[in-house]
Amino acid sequence: MSDEEFESYVREGIDAIPEEFAKHVDNVAVVVQDMPTPEQAHKLQLRPHSLLFGLYEGTPKPKRRDTPWSLPDKITIFKYPALAVSRTREEVRQHVMKTVWHEFGHHFGLSDAQIHELEENKLNSTN
Repeated sequence: MSDEEFESYVREGIDAIPEEFAKHVDNVAVVVQDMPTPEQAHKLQLRPHSLLFGLYEGTPKPKRRDTPWSLPDKITIFKYPALAVSRTREEVRQHVMKTVWHEFGHHFGLSDAQIHELEENKLNSTN
């Protein structure tokens, strides 16, 4: 899969963030990398062959102070892990969409448990 196609899924994931949340997103850089860097893997204490789909680095909105000079938060979406667990382009797209949502959840100060609960509630409301 080309970088351009993968990045289009990331843009689609960003565009799918509901407007009620999207209007509050600010000072966030979203980047795509093939894999976590050795520094990222060390910082997160990733075991060899672990799959990390995305990473939020920054200060969640609820914990920010009003400082006009703060560095942007960074959301990194990793390409190779999504490819490794997907058999089709549609599965890659779904992994990327879910990962983008997940990492923006961290931007808004949500824990992994809270994000998973929101995902479950969304799934249950569509059934």
